[in-house]
Amino acid sequence: MRYVSSDEDNARWDGFPFRDGDIVISTRSKSGTTWMQMICALLIFRTPDLPAPLSILSPWLDWLIVPRDEVYARLGAQAHRRFIKTHTPLDGIPLDPRATYIVVARHPLDMAVSLSHQGANLNRERMAELTGNPVPATVAERRTTVEALRRWIDRDADPADALDSLPGVLWHLSDAWRRRDDPNILLVHYADLSADLAGEMTRIAERLRLDPPTPELVEAAGFAHMRARAQDLAPDPAGILKSTAAFFRRGGSGAGRELLTGAEYAHYLRRAATLAPPDLLAWLHR
Repeated sequence: MRYVSSDEDNARWDGFPFRDGDIVISTRSKSGTTWMQMICALLIFRTPDLPAPLSILSPWLDWLIVPRDEVYARLGAQAHRRFIKTHTPLDGIPLDPRATYIVVARHPLDMAVSLSHQGANLNRERMAELTGNPVPATVAERRTTVEALRRWIDRDADPADALDSLPGVLWHLSDAWRRRDDPNILLVHYADLSADLAGEMTRIAERLRLDPPTPELVEAAGFAHMRARAQDLAPDPAGILKSTAAFFRRGGSGAGRELLTGAEYAHYLRRAATLAPPDLLAWLHR
């Protein structure tokens, strides 16, 4: 499947030279990508004092902001076990048996709320400058978060064209869910990371055949520690965020449900039921 947007193109994966042990982190936006990158970094380097900013250690391969050759060269020069970021679903990237693919799932409503706040933190002019695209027109209407969430729930979109829409999110997760029994596919729930970070880091380490985390490493993967180190950990190698600290806004679950009435949440559940299988939704919404 081909996935292209104004700042991403999964064709950049074509011909990528995999190595034995590569880790690919495949998530939707604002669903725990940076968190999982940090967890992998800590398990690989065994210290909270990482040798470089996280976005350098774990490049976003499909992102048009950084030239493809530069990303390939950076990954080619890495001697440590590589862990690569992508927002592309698994059906849009090469599935190499030498690699492990980690898909992080978050309650879609929480993801949508976080994405709304993230949109206000992006420097659109800087992004247009780096991609060569025109600066988007200013939108005079400023919607509240709850208004944006209601529209997001009802928006009909082709997942290939709008991966951060509700159809796109559930397309991404449904594809991973179908592959969950494959030996090199690992699904992780954002809520499980929140509830039992040490246990989830241990489970991830076992699947990656890495040593289990120490208490120091678990603490370093916590939200408070990551927010305090936003300058090094936020995914902003090209300066497109207005504030790196604002990237780590809340870090919990339940924000989406809090904004909706009971009737609105029931409407969301009915809508989601038309887009994904019931066993996935039971796991995702628990």
